[in-house]
Amino acid sequence: MSEQALEPRDELPPEEETTEEPVAAEPAMEAEPAPAAAPAPVAEPVPYPPYIPGLPLPPVMAAAEEPAAKPAAAEEPADDRHWYVVHCYSGYENKVRHNLEQRIDTMGMKDKIFDVVVPTEEEIEVRDGRRRTVERRVFPGYILVQMILTEDSWYVVRNTPGVTGFVGMGNEPTPLRPEEVAQIIKRMEAEAPRVKVTYKAGQKVRIIDGPFNDFIGTVDEIDMERAKVRVMVSFFGRETPVELDFLQVEKA
Repeated sequence: MSEQALEPRDELPPEEETTEEPVAAEPAMEAEPAPAAAPAPVAEPVPYPPYIPGLPLPPVMAAAEEPAAKPAAAEEPADDRHWYVVHCYSGYENKVRHNLEQRIDTMGMKDKIFDVVVPTEEEIEVRDGRRRTVERRVFPGYILVQMILTEDSWYVVRNTPGVTGFVGMGNEPTPLRPEEVAQIIKRMEAEAPRVKVTYKAGQKVRIIDGPFNDFIGTVDEIDMERAKVRVMVSFFGRETPVELDFLQVEKA
């Protein structure tokens, strides 16, 4: 067999290398919100039937005219305690308070009678050129009692030795108003003691302190709010006003 010349075959071109780029994943589609439900149809108000004056309201109209019920108010503790003024013998206020406190204990009235007070305040007075602080009764001949007024509590207070009665209209004790009680307590708790003034305008006084010590003058004006007194002092035959504190002068 004769060898036949092999014809060269056309070689295939080499395959080109291709790099495939990753395809980005498509974002997931969000679910569309469900359509909102259509609002329920509002029923149109039924027209009231014509109302004839003088006749009772129809049931529907009567219900509409009734006011809305108010919420129940919070219950407050039932406590009718008040301050009462009790008259007693003047000068025996502390003794009457002691007697009443003993009766409250022995007769078991602590749940009706709560406090007994003799209103006092500190006062500075000048006597014989000396200052001294004394305790003065705000209302001589009276004491204050905080209590729930009942027949039993009234009996306990009224029949205490030294008590002559309650302050009030007729036989009915009248309680103090809250602002009156607050004013009395304020006077009792005052930090600065009051100065007792024993002189008045037009009287002769002696200056006992300061550059005008031992001068004699005449009271021209008294200022209780500022605790000052204006005294007319004679200098070389001329009257000159001098302002002083209450404690710098005394009655001549």
